[in-house]
Amino acid sequence: MTAAEPTPTVASTEDPTIGRLVADATRDISTLVQHEIALAKSELKVSATAGGIGVAFFAVAAFLGLLSIIFLSIAGAHFLSMTGLHLAWCYLIVFGVYALLIATLVLLGIKKVKKVRAPERAIHQAQETKLALTKRGTAA
Repeated sequence: MTAAEPTPTVASTEDPTIGRLVADATRDISTLVQHEIALAKSELKVSATAGGIGVAFFAVAAFLGLLSIIFLSIAGAHFLSMTGLHLAWCYLIVFGVYALLIATLVLLGIKKVKKVRAPERAIHQAQETKLALTKRGTAA
């Protein structure tokens, strides 16, 4: 035999057993499922964060809306009790500023909530894995 020729291997010591193949397949499937779960978690985290920010914008808008109603009530009272309207108009201007701020926050909240979506990549990957496993199971 020359040095360039490969040495023959003994089949019984190097070939994997059925038990070893099953263990390897089980480990690989377990790893695949764990990675799919991690992918779904990461996608849901991004989506939930966007949804949470949108809900926070709605909460701030609701609080400012309550403040606006208080200012509008005070302005109405000043309209009725005062002979000059200058202070009441000032309160109405403040109310108008709050109304614009509320509208801006609601629009920002809607924009953030619309970004909430299902974990599409994880769902697609899980469907592919299911299909591959069912094909493998029916082929055996």
